[in-house]
Amino acid sequence: MLKEFKEFIAKGNVMDLAVGVIIGGAFGLIVKSLTDDLIMPIVGAIFGGFDFSDFFIPLGGAVTATTLDAAREQGAVLAYGNFITVALNFLILAWIIFLMVKGVNNMRRKEEEKPAAPAAPPADVQLLTEIRDLLKK
Repeated sequence: MLKEFKEFIAKGNVMDLAVGVIIGGAFGLIVKSLTDDLIMPIVGAIFGGFDFSDFFIPLGGAVTATTLDAAREQGAVLAYGNFITVALNFLILAWIIFLMVKGVNNMRRKEEEKPAAPAAPPADVQLLTEIRDLLKK
């Protein structure tokens, strides 16, 4: 059983998947930073300086805070602003992945469009061609 497990782990697909998960996690952090540090401040400046992350609806009467972190300490809140930020992160990540897949597909199409070498004729046709060439001589 241990031998089968080693064979399974050593297969290329499992290693490719592991590398993809690690790179995907790092890429997700880059997109999160892009959204939180670059895009959302610009959107906030355009729409009057507000920050989506502090948009929430208190679910209890004891919540009187004006920031999300303080409101969470006071009680339950519906943090829809945070959801907007996460949804925007997802859309940006999905768009970038779409562009990457589209680029790879275009490269594959270009490789497929290259004319293939003509197929070798069947053995009997090749033999008849050789006989014809010998008779010409």
